[in-house]
Amino acid sequence: MKRLLLYLSALLLCWACADDDAFTTSSSARLVFSTDTVRLDTVFATVPSRTYDFWVYNQANKGVRLESVRLRSGNQTGFRVNVDGAYLDNALGSIATGLELRKGDSLRVFVELTTPEVLQQEPQLFEDDLVFRLESGVEQKVNLRSYAWDAMQLRDWKVTENTTFESEKPVIVYGGIEVAEGVQLTIRNTTLYFHDSAALNVYGTLVATNTVMRGDRLDHMFDYLPYDRVSGQWEGVRFHEQSFDNYLYQTEIRNAHGGIVCDSTAFDRNRLRLYMERCIVHNCDGPGLSAKNSYIGMLNCQITNTQGDCLAVYGGALVMAYCTLAQFYPFTAERGVALRFSNRLDGYDYPLYAMNCTNSLITGYDDDVVMGEAGDNEECPFDYSFTNCLLRTPVVDDSVRFVNIVWETPKDSLQGKQHFQLIDEDNLIYNFQLDSLSTARGKAQHQPLYNTDLLGRPRKKTPDIGCYEYSELSE
Repeated sequence: MKRLLLYLSALLLCWACADDDAFTTSSSARLVFSTDTVRLDTVFATVPSRTYDFWVYNQANKGVRLESVRLRSGNQTGFRVNVDGAYLDNALGSIATGLELRKGDSLRVFVELTTPEVLQQEPQLFEDDLVFRLESGVEQKVNLRSYAWDAMQLRDWKVTENTTFESEKPVIVYGGIEVAEGVQLTIRNTTLYFHDSAALNVYGTLVATNTVMRGDRLDHMFDYLPYDRVSGQWEGVRFHEQSFDNYLYQTEIRNAHGGIVCDSTAFDRNRLRLYMERCIVHNCDGPGLSAKNSYIGMLNCQITNTQGDCLAVYGGALVMAYCTLAQFYPFTAERGVALRFSNRLDGYDYPLYAMNCTNSLITGYDDDVVMGEAGDNEECPFDYSFTNCLLRTPVVDDSVRFVNIVWETPKDSLQGKQHFQLIDEDNLIYNFQLDSLSTARGKAQHQPLYNTDLLGRPRKKTPDIGCYEYSELSE
């Protein structure tokens, strides 16, 4: 009896194996794909894309053999494909043969792309079909498509003489840009895409007008989330202690580690380190703007959504008007404040000679996003004032330093993110223009700025940089 049972078990096992090993050439047997189109994100021409993938399933009751898997256009479009370990070698006709897919089984396909130059200003479509030909003669395809964009590439660029840089093409920065001491780099009408770990280090002077600085990833972290909305994509801009007379106009810095860092220097009340007008610093996983012992002016600027403080001022002097500081950093609750100012840091005194904030809105998620911190040394200057501002902080009983203030609290019917036209926390889309219902509307008092800048210096139109040039402070 035992022998009979063993015989029947072996026979059933053989039948099962035989069934698993059976392959069909019927034209009714078809492959099933997880997608019919692989849409790669826009890429820079000549720069390899990230790897994309999809699945191929055999849901028939028998196995199928793949006579070939090939790229219809061969190696003409720049796509590279690996089918479950079998690489479609461009040198061998971009084809793989002899693949099998047993019943109920699946295989994974990986796709990458490096396009040639497109020789056009606008992104151009690249597409190809990945054709699966079964032993039955049936052909099925998955479409591969992407847009490619010509770009200029800069690698470890050291600026050692006065230089004006302008590019209609996007510019990818690898390694970084370094501006030597005593040298001015003028960037205008250009978008710079900084690769991971790349930075703009300024030892001399930077003048940037109509410029965007951001990370170089054009793809998505998730379907709804492009990397351009993710912080920490590149290092940011650093003004070293030798750097003065920097000027940013209509310039945007986003998704960096530290947006702008001004290193400690010898404070000079007659020499500006940085002046910003109509600028945006947004979405950093460090500070938005951090300055030590620096003389800084800001007019019509926005600094928003930073893991560190949006604006941190340690000593020196700051004049700020018509600015928005909004702390709605989405990736962690351990975020900094919207504004921090102090006369001491890491055990050292940094005299704060003046911090004058007028006609500005400072708000955020937390109950208190304005932090003034004085050190123990009472002889160290700590001078500041707020005029015609909306501040999300507990009321301060000081009518000299706080004039015509709207004190915002979490109990207000309209507060925080409700001031702005769009705060989409699900998709991380932000528009920090004031909403028509904002209580900040109409609170500012107009200050004429046509003939002078915020610091009272005469200014003149300068065609060379397309904006305004400022003379030295008068004694």
